[in-house]
Amino acid sequence: MRTYQWVKNIILFAALIFDRQLLNWQGVLRTLAGVILFCLLSSAVYLMNDLLDIEADRQHPRKKHRPIASGKLPIPIAITASASLGITSLTGGFFLSTAFFLVLLTYVIIQLAYSSFLKNQPIIDVMVLASGFLLRVGAGVTLIQVERFSPWLYMCTGLLALYIGFGKRRAELVSLQLSAENHRKSLRGYSIDLIDKYLTIVSSATLMAYSLYTISAPSVSGNFNMLLTVPFVVYGIFRYNYLLEFKGVGGAPEEILMTDRPLQITLLLWGISVIILFYLL
Repeated sequence: MRTYQWVKNIILFAALIFDRQLLNWQGVLRTLAGVILFCLLSSAVYLMNDLLDIEADRQHPRKKHRPIASGKLPIPIAITASASLGITSLTGGFFLSTAFFLVLLTYVIIQLAYSSFLKNQPIIDVMVLASGFLLRVGAGVTLIQVERFSPWLYMCTGLLALYIGFGKRRAELVSLQLSAENHRKSLRGYSIDLIDKYLTIVSSATLMAYSLYTISAPSVSGNFNMLLTVPFVVYGIFRYNYLLEFKGVGGAPEEILMTDRPLQITLLLWGISVIILFYLL
């Protein structure tokens, strides 16, 4: 179920925070319920994906130890768990909000398409992964009555997700080397040099989009205080790029987030500064 990846679903709180509704307790509870349902649904998808990728995972130096690939988790139990989690989350999403249910359903359909054939298409595979983050942001928007949420945040989220996705592909090329194509067919369409170019383009676009958000979004109009948060974003992207280039990590972005202290401190300071600027000034 990859519970360590549930941290991604915190993105659902973006609408609540950046629309300045963090003190709206009804909105907080609805968003928290949405996060829980998205966690269940994403776990169902991970189980499904591991079932479809069982042979490829057995050729991967790390993924071969996953419960399904290693044989520790029987396939019938994995199928039952995936179906149960999926049905439970979709049912709960329907009662929470029709729009939220449609986002969940869209997420499942895209992930099914990804696991079946889109994961083999270079560039498209990373774009599909990025769409999952965009859908999470959109899911959060459906759970509250937004008033000042800026479309710029969709742009920032999508670009940052592309950056992380290409970084993941780079790390896979480095770690798997000659056997990369055997594990993931889309890696045939990538090279370290090409991905580095993508990373440069996307990271630059991310910084530009976030900077424009801080001075033009409806939620921050009237002052330029949010510009004070830009240095944290700059350092965060530079730090991640440093880890990709010199540490050879990036294959599991959530592990970097949970283990790299400078990145954790940067995210914490960025979050604190956003809260102060939005709610205390």
